[in-house]
Amino acid sequence: MSSSTLLEQTRSDHEEIERLERLVGKDLQTEPSSSRDRLVQGHRVRNMIHSIIRTIEKLVETYEDKDGAMDDEIAALGGVTGTGISVYSAFYDRLKEIREYHRKYPSGPLVDASADYEALLKVEPVISFSGEEGVGRYLDLHDMYNHYINSKFGGMVEYSVYLDVFSHPEKIPRKLKFPRQYMKYMEALLEYLVNFFKRTEPLQDLDKMLSKVEIDFEERFADGKVVGWENHGQENELVPSEHTVIDLGYYTTAEELIDVGPEKLKEALGALGLKVGGTLQQRAERLFLTKHTPLEKLDKKHFAKPALKGKQNGDAKATQEPDSAKQIALTEAKVKKLCNLLDETIERTRQNVVKKHALTYAEMEEERKGEEERAAEIESDEEESGFYNPLDLPMGVDGKPIPYWLYKLHGLGQKFECEICGNSIYKGRRAFERHFKEFKHQDGMRRLGIPNTNNFNEITSIKEAEELWKRIQEREGVNKWRPEIEEEYEDGEGNVYNKKTYSDLKRQGLI
Repeated sequence: MSSSTLLEQTRSDHEEIERLERLVGKDLQTEPSSSRDRLVQGHRVRNMIHSIIRTIEKLVETYEDKDGAMDDEIAALGGVTGTGISVYSAFYDRLKEIREYHRKYPSGPLVDASADYEALLKVEPVISFSGEEGVGRYLDLHDMYNHYINSKFGGMVEYSVYLDVFSHPEKIPRKLKFPRQYMKYMEALLEYLVNFFKRTEPLQDLDKMLSKVEIDFEERFADGKVVGWENHGQENELVPSEHTVIDLGYYTTAEELIDVGPEKLKEALGALGLKVGGTLQQRAERLFLTKHTPLEKLDKKHFAKPALKGKQNGDAKATQEPDSAKQIALTEAKVKKLCNLLDETIERTRQNVVKKHALTYAEMEEERKGEEERAAEIESDEEESGFYNPLDLPMGVDGKPIPYWLYKLHGLGQKFECEICGNSIYKGRRAFERHFKEFKHQDGMRRLGIPNTNNFNEITSIKEAEELWKRIQEREGVNKWRPEIEEEYEDGEGNVYNKKTYSDLKRQGLI
């Protein structure tokens, strides 16, 4: 190995950093044409930034020179003082080594470093998303949802409802958060959200954001300002909560408190830290003592004894609950931060779930096939702009022409005009049929004074709609008095019937 290897490697590392920095700037100057291209670009840039960071760390280690190799190599370049070796001798020794190398390898290939680095701009990193995530557009929380509905802290709710409540852990009662099951659920939820955010926002510094959350949390937790953990997770408070408060001002004797019931008395005594045992009379008397006597002046025999958690399992268990409370609260704070960052994605996921519930199986299959075809079109399309579109196909959500088979399937070549909607034109049979239930058509019918019933489906002309409405009125006799339908009768119990129904029930002896 040549004596100048270390210096040459250092020079090469600096050159690599500069090349990668120029590539990052060049890549970011290219505007992505779709959300998928934006993701690929972000991950490609992140990989190059990580390469820069690794190279810088290696350079820092080289410049620290803990083994003295850099100093020895620099000294060797100028000749070692006191050894009798001159600068010229050192130079010719290196020249000899270079000549020997080229004698052994006379036809070494010439490597174009610029071409290798430029190829990095065409690399497409592998980004894995589940089918439910839709290339990063939606969240896939089905595992956490199953955990939630099968736990004590959760409940049987629809998936769309869960998407509204999972980002609000402060609404779960605190006494249900201490079991290990809840902590495992929150850790799994946090892990998924972190992983999803890094896949969809590769250029965001999430670690820095979460570090700020931890610093802010430590201050607020110490001051008792974390929502739901104001008393630092201690269960035995001396201040009763709202649902356990009994206003003793309404009661003049302990006997009157008995009517409150054993459970209410037990909750009120427990909230004050008093003993909850004994008969109903004893509980009422114990609670009634607090009406005229402050808690500090009560006899200690009325207070519940603190549980000795450290005797059986060691002193570490005595502090386990406060520590776990802080860890749970910190995990909740991180989850809420990520939910705020992914707020738009959560709302988009919820809307997508509600929309899927309204689709038939055939429509879902059709939509799935359309998405697969669009994905295939994106992969096979090599042009970044100026799409070849001789059939004048409509543009899809990705900004590219939709596949021709999808154009034919929806009949988008057919155009339908509706005079009731203000001469609006609808492309495709499906869009035309759907518009009869939309607000624009309903508003047009309302302005004509005609109810938008199934009788008027396929009617797009104002004249035809008015003529049909007149025929319906004449056939049903809307303007005629129909006593058998419109005349009302009332029985002895106050039930109201029309004449025909009342006569039938009277005849059968039912009223």
